[in-house]
Amino acid sequence: QVQLVESGGGLVQPGGSLRLSCAVSGVTLDTYAIGWFRQAPGKEREGVSCISSRGPNTFHADSVNGRFAIYRDNAKNTATLQMTSLSPEDTGDYYCAIVRRTSATCTRDAGSYKHWGQGTQVTVSS
Repeated sequence: QVQLVESGGGLVQPGGSLRLSCAVSGVTLDTYAIGWFRQAPGKEREGVSCISSRGPNTFHADSVNGRFAIYRDNAKNTATLQMTSLSPEDTGDYYCAIVRRTSATCTRDAGSYKHWGQGTQVTVSS
């Protein structure tokens, strides 16, 4: 059974940083692309960042490019989303997801991902 568990969310002041982690079990992560998504209240789920299985290469939404970084550790079967210069617009529930894809590219399209975590809440507020 594939399981993804996110952690690291919380309340942070504008301009602050957070590091989200995603622990994956039930698969060997090295052949999977990993994506991070977020959903703000009343808004659609947005693909924030993804990292390919080969390379690896990373891709970010314009709204977070230069502020967020995504990493993977295949040996530990984990993924990390490092978020900096946070603003209230970054508030939402953050999810990690994976799809088996042996490629140097990845997609931020949520419909392409097969396995999802339950999410972790991020609130950016003073």
